[in-house]
Amino acid sequence: MTYISQKTLTKEDFISQYREHPRYELADGELIDMEPTGPHETVSGKLATQIEIHLVAEQLSWFIPRTCLIYPFADAATVRRPDVIVLDETVLDREPLWEREPVITLGRSIKLVVEVVSTNWETDYARKVEEYALLGIPEYWIVDYRGLGGVAFIGKPKQPTFTVCQLVEDTYTQQQYRLNQLIKSPLLPRLQLYLDDILPRSTKG
Repeated sequence: MTYISQKTLTKEDFISQYREHPRYELADGELIDMEPTGPHETVSGKLATQIEIHLVAEQLSWFIPRTCLIYPFADAATVRRPDVIVLDETVLDREPLWEREPVITLGRSIKLVVEVVSTNWETDYARKVEEYALLGIPEYWIVDYRGLGGVAFIGKPKQPTFTVCQLVEDTYTQQQYRLNQLIKSPLLPRLQLYLDDILPRSTKG
C-alpha cells in the first residue's frame, strides 16, 4: 500500500478521477495505491465465485457487483473499495447515488465485505474493522492467505488465516480459521468453504 497523493482529495474528487481505477482507495483525503498482485486477485476472484454460487443456490436476493465503492461516513474524505462486497438488492432503491453510479452510502445495503490482506494488513485488521462495524455491516471477512498480519492479530506461528468478524450489537466478534478447517459463516451457514480452496495454486505446495 502506498500513499501517492500530493494534495488532499475530497470524496467528489476521488469519484470523478479514480472511480474506474480499481487499485485506488481514499483515506482521510489521502489517495492510496493498494498495489494488488495477481495472487491477490486470484484469491478474491475464487472467493467471489464460491459466494455467488452459494447465493444462487440459496435463492437469496443478494449479489456481488463487479465494481462498487463505499462512503463509510458522510463527513469524512474516505472511500473504500472492498475486494468483495455482497449487496442486498431489495434495499438499493434507498441508496441516493446508486441509480447514477455504483456507490453505497448506507450500511444496511451491505450484507458482507471481504478484504484480502496484502502489505496494508494493519488497515484490514484495525481501521476497517472499526469502520465496517460502525456502518453496521453484519459480517466482515479478512482473508490473510499469506499470513502477513501481525502476531497480535493472527498469533504464532504466523500462517494463512481466515477471520470471520460477526457484528454483535455494535462490535465484531472474531473467529479465526486455518488451512483444512471448515469456515463457519453465521450469515451464510450452509456455505461449504475452506481457505485451501481459494489459495493460488502456487501457494498450495
